[in-house]
Amino acid sequence: MSKSAIILLSGGLDSATVLALAKSSGYDCYALNINYQQRHSAELHYAKRLAEFYEVKEYKVVDIDLSWLSSSSLTNKTMDIPEIPSVGIPSTYVPARNTMMMTLALAWAETINCSDIFIGVNAIDYSGYPDCREEYIHSFEKMANLATKKGVEGSKIYINAPLIKMNKSEIIKLGLEHEVDYSMTVSCYQPSKDGHACGKCDSCRLRREGFQKLGVKDPTLYM
Repeated sequence: MSKSAIILLSGGLDSATVLALAKSSGYDCYALNINYQQRHSAELHYAKRLAEFYEVKEYKVVDIDLSWLSSSSLTNKTMDIPEIPSVGIPSTYVPARNTMMMTLALAWAETINCSDIFIGVNAIDYSGYPDCREEYIHSFEKMANLATKKGVEGSKIYINAPLIKMNKSEIIKLGLEHEVDYSMTVSCYQPSKDGHACGKCDSCRLRREGFQKLGVKDPTLYM
């Protein structure tokens, strides 16, 4: 019997790796991209390319305008993106972003009677976001099984975060073993419209260091 999974697909390095892992594990994949009016909207193009390349069963883009969340430099375009590692939680944190995204994935999963949701968060090489931690993923899974018809009727819902304990170089190594083409991804917080990365933000730094540690050429197009 086939098994299906919802993949939260941003167009970045981590979510591309997760999609490849789910496909190789035999899942019929349904990819969900959230357009929340983020300033790095070039990633939407990359997500679509990945969905087409991996021949997902269905690809959805859900539009949610979070531009009114003025405390985040990813949604407030008048703020500068930090170009040095921040102390504490950086301004690129979008309040409750992963909670909103996973809630939408959960709703779709219930609609198509799917038991698995995959998300590419990791708690080692990340920017300190509270919604990228393992305890958060476990808590959301518990909530999902309490708050849904599917869960209450005894069909467990699983939140899969296979990269949660990996650093960027480990993630890239795993992806390359699964033949992920990282030139089809963008991880920058402020890329140009054609997808060239700034090379200065925290996301660019983590990505670049991951390739450097592996001694592998970084296929990223930088400005």
